[in-house]
Amino acid sequence: MRGFGPKRLIVTDVDSTFIRQEQIELLAEFAGTREQVAEITERAMRGELDFAESLRERVATLAGVPVGALDEVRRAVVLSEGAAELVAECHRRGWAFGLVSGGFEEIVGSLAAEHGVTLLRANRLGVDADLLTGRTVGEVIDRPAKERILRQWAAACGVPMELTVAVGDGANDLDMIGAAGIGIAYQAKPIVRAQASHTIEGSLLEVLTKIPTTA
Repeated sequence: MRGFGPKRLIVTDVDSTFIRQEQIELLAEFAGTREQVAEITERAMRGELDFAESLRERVATLAGVPVGALDEVRRAVVLSEGAAELVAECHRRGWAFGLVSGGFEEIVGSLAAEHGVTLLRANRLGVDADLLTGRTVGEVIDRPAKERILRQWAAACGVPMELTVAVGDGANDLDMIGAAGIGIAYQAKPIVRAQASHTIEGSLLEVLTKIPTTA
């Protein structure tokens, strides 16, 4: 598209990137395990724990939480500064935009739909008799999965990998950040800031300043 260069694919993490909170910590409030879960999350994002194992441990604490808690968490979610504007600008430029999350599709799905985002992958929560089972269902969206999904979406959208952009804050984002043409650490943990080619701390709209454009 004239003035914006070739079509690109921008993929962002969700928790502490596209939104300000960690979904699982909000859910853990209903189980009385938020402090425990937050500590595990912090260690996983610093790269001290395997993400998939840490997810299993954290989700296990949610067993017995009513499904209705998901609605309350959806209402509590707050977008990061510039998140909605970044999606809108990508749409205006004719670029593809995706959300890939170690959080949960039951929460992120409505958020994506609200902003016209059709590329979405996240974990799914097990439910039985309107209660969370404390387990996930299907593929775990962990560090290797995020890179794999980035590559799948790039191929499906006809975007070369060198024209992709990946944005995240935690260690589980490092593979996709490394694989993308432009990898951006957003308000990130030290391990991510050290390895990403770009770092931003304010608005997500600053992502656009890291992307070369042509007249």
